[in-house]
Amino acid sequence: MNATKKWLKRISFGMILLSGLSIIAVATAIFFWQSTDSGRLPAKTAVVLHAINNNLVPLDIEIDMPAFLSGSPAPGSPGVRMVREDLSIPVTDHITIPARVYYPNTEGPHPMVMYYHGGAFLEGYGNLDTHDNVIRSIARRTNSVVVAPAYRLAPAYAFPAAIEDSYAAMEWAVENAEQFNGNPEQLNVVGDSAGGNIATVMTIMARDRDGPDIQSQVLMYPLTTFLDVSFESRNQYDSGYFLLSRAVMYRARDLYTPQELMWSSPYTSPLHASDLSDLPPALVITAEFDPLRDEGEAYAERLFEAGSPVILSRYEGVMHAFISFYEIMESGREGLTQTAQFLRQVNSGRLDPEPSFTFEIREPPEGIERIRDQSEAFAIGAYLLGRTGMNILSKE
Repeated sequence: MNATKKWLKRISFGMILLSGLSIIAVATAIFFWQSTDSGRLPAKTAVVLHAINNNLVPLDIEIDMPAFLSGSPAPGSPGVRMVREDLSIPVTDHITIPARVYYPNTEGPHPMVMYYHGGAFLEGYGNLDTHDNVIRSIARRTNSVVVAPAYRLAPAYAFPAAIEDSYAAMEWAVENAEQFNGNPEQLNVVGDSAGGNIATVMTIMARDRDGPDIQSQVLMYPLTTFLDVSFESRNQYDSGYFLLSRAVMYRARDLYTPQELMWSSPYTSPLHASDLSDLPPALVITAEFDPLRDEGEAYAERLFEAGSPVILSRYEGVMHAFISFYEIMESGREGLTQTAQFLRQVNSGRLDPEPSFTFEIREPPEGIERIRDQSEAFAIGAYLLGRTGMNILSKE
């Protein structure tokens, strides 16, 4: 009996020691992941980037992690049932493109959103499936009809195919609004990255062509120029570690705008457009660790100077495309919430139409949210270390 007790004590001590060593290993790993040449990252941002850059999870929103690591459910309107419909939209007499529509299964008419997905204008970098979580969440949180067209991509289709597809899809959505209980008089455009470029170009094109009346635009970390402009953020965060590299930006320019004359068009580089007047109110969201940060903020300032009400929000401690990871990043949840709040404010007529400029810095989570983010970061870090160990063992 005494011998058994001694062995049980030794086993208990060994388990405690192993647990302690595991905690130290995870904490040490996260500490090193947080350290970069461009600055120290918040723990949650560090573990997400480590996972993606080391191919431990795929670069899309269907992150293969246990449910208990994905954070708390995002706030919204759980009582609103959304209907999803995948269909084709004619963009010319002979060409149709895929599209996805989410709309409330309730009596309308409901506000409408055209959502343009990101992905560097290139095949293989983004599509409706990689952005489905954001598209779906915007529809649910704003009780809106969201139409997301899958515009044609380079290298098979260069500029202006994506722009013309996007504009034709917007006209189609307005003409067919009744099919989805939509209100074409409450039309908004939203886009991220390359899609942010397309979203704001839609407002310029609609103005120039006397097209649909767009009441607001939301631009998430948008690309606003193809010209060789020296921005600090482009130089500091262009390695690709923060999800967007200089190499990808050059590849996008070479394939999407193969002729240098295209680079200065207001429909590719709205930052340099000669006329930005008569454009709708804008919410522009940028990220601290993003090569596109400075050009997005410069464009927000130009919109204000031309007479548009503008809210510019820079989220500190996060990288390009952070809103796509809202399931596991508190800042992503906050960015999505801000987007929905802005759209609801516009749709209800509560946004002041007078020219104004608000620039706010959104700091990383504090208080309870920071504790939750840190706890989730630690749990994800432990999961990633375990997965790394399993990958090593499977190769032996």
